[in-house]
This record gives sequence, C-alpha cells and structure tokens, in this order.
Amino acid sequence: MMEERYKMVQAIKWVDEIVAGAPYVTALETLDKYNCDFCVHGNDITLTVDGRDTYEEVKKAGRYRECKRTQGVSTTDLVGRMLLMTKAHHSSRELPSEYQEYTDSFGKCPRSHSPWTGVSQFLQTSQKIIQFASGKEPEPGDTIIYVAGAFDLFHIGHVSFLEKVYQLAERPYIIAGLHFDQEVNHYKGKNYPIMNVHERTLSVLACRYVAEVVIGAPYAVTANLLDHFKVDLVCHGKTEVVPDKDGSDPYKEPKRRGIFRQINSGNDLTTDLIVQRIIKNRLEYEARNQKKEARELAVLEAIKKREVMPEGAAMQVEGPCEA
Repeated sequence: MMEERYKMVQAIKWVDEIVAGAPYVTALETLDKYNCDFCVHGNDITLTVDGRDTYEEVKKAGRYRECKRTQGVSTTDLVGRMLLMTKAHHSSRELPSEYQEYTDSFGKCPRSHSPWTGVSQFLQTSQKIIQFASGKEPEPGDTIIYVAGAFDLFHIGHVSFLEKVYQLAERPYIIAGLHFDQEVNHYKGKNYPIMNVHERTLSVLACRYVAEVVIGAPYAVTANLLDHFKVDLVCHGKTEVVPDKDGSDPYKEPKRRGIFRQINSGNDLTTDLIVQRIIKNRLEYEARNQKKEARELAVLEAIKKREVMPEGAAMQVEGPCEA
C-alpha cells in the first residue's frame, strides 16, 4: 500500500519529487538533504507518541510555513460516509444527526472534540476551482481525449488509467467528464458516490494528467459533446459499462465514429475495494483516531492554560484522556 501512496502523491500536479519512506519527525537534515528551503504543513497539529510537535526543529529554525486546511475535507468524514452508508453528502445542505453522532464518536474523549480531527461540511467556491484548474486551453496539434466516470475516492486505479490514456498521444489534452451524484448513484447503487461532485471535481483537477473537467457531464457521450470539445479520442477502462436509462450504450456515438478505445490500466484497484478495506479495518481506524484526538486535546488545553495564566506561574498539563 505504500507504493500506492507514493504513486498517488507523484500524480499531483504541484509535486515535483517525492521522498519515499520520509521520517515522521521533520528535521533540518532532511530539508538540507533534498535541497528544500522550507517545510509546509496544514494548520492542524501533528504530534509524536510522547506529545512532541513533529515540526518543532524546523519551526525554531524559521524554515516552516503553514497553510489553512480546506474546510470540510477530512479522512474522518469520508470513512464515516463509507461505514454509515448514507446519501446525505450527495446534495444535502446539512449533516443528518445520526451521521454527525457517528463521526463524532471517532473521538470519544468526554471533554470536547479536537478542531483538527473533526467533521464539517465542504463548501465549494469558484475560487477553489480556479486554484485547482490549469487554465490551459487546447492548442493546435493537441490530441483531445475525453474520459468520463464517477472518479470517486480518486485513487491509484484512476491514476494508472489516466497515465495510460496520457501516453496515447504525443501532446494529449485530457478532458474528464464527472457525472452528477444522482447519476452515479443510479448506476453504482448503495450510497455511491462516497464523495460528492464538488469534492470529486477538485480531486480530478489536482491530477497532472487532466487538463479540464466537465462538471455534471451527461452519462451518454453525445455527438453534441464530442463536437463542442472537438474530441479526437474517447477512452474507458475495464470497469463495466452500465447501459443508459433507455437501454442504449452510452458510448454508442464515439464507437460509431471509430474514436472509442478501451484501456487496460494494469491496476485492479477500485472504489469498491477501498471501501471493503475500510470496513475490514474499521475498529483499528476508530481506535487510532480516538488516541490521536486525545493527544490533540491535551495540547489544545495546554495552549489555552498558557494564554490565561499570569507570567511566571507554573503550569501543570494533564495527560490525555483514554479512549
């Protein structure tokens, strides 16, 4: 699974190089070894087992930068959706009470909940999309390739497929069509997609192989769509193609034009398999998350005490509550 994570991160368009097996505690030695000017992390705290800040050394050296985490995007949230099998995340404006209670239970410290290991609602904005979009228009000589699907829980299977598609042309321009949540649920069933269309859009836009995303693409690849984007090639992986609601083949038009290609990515990982992994390791994940939140709460309380105590006063920090 480590190899999966390495390839996933390498596929992010803002990443130039990855360090495999990087130490959990970031040291100046690591930054110097890989010619890094500074280290960047989100505004959530990361601690060692004994409660030490993993970025303490680089912070003291002035080689640490921090950026805000995207509100409403968390592993806790996604795992909760998989385990509860709800559809509330598709188009709902609010989190249902049973879903909120379940995700809250990942951290069972009775005092409160950590602001870094919680669940909130993701709100899409045009500015977020602009930050992720390449802004690159197709140029003369580019081969415009269209791919469509759910791209749910964007994973290494998707990356392997897009990488193969990218290799089909000397100058590929890949357009990914993302189906709306209701459309995905129609052909996938259960509570799919796990991620809503706004979250899936940013995931796909972050991939270095994708130039453009069609949000809410039609399930059937129509003549109008092909002509509008001047598509040269339409590709699909080895996953099953469910007929359209009228029983027709959604790839009928590109097949008629002779521009349809089925691609074998060489990777068998699917969204279903990821969900199965999570369900299988549910108890282990919940226990790990509760311990993580307990450590974070201990640090948060220590920070609050430091802010209100008079200068020079001694401070005693209580240990984290047990999960």
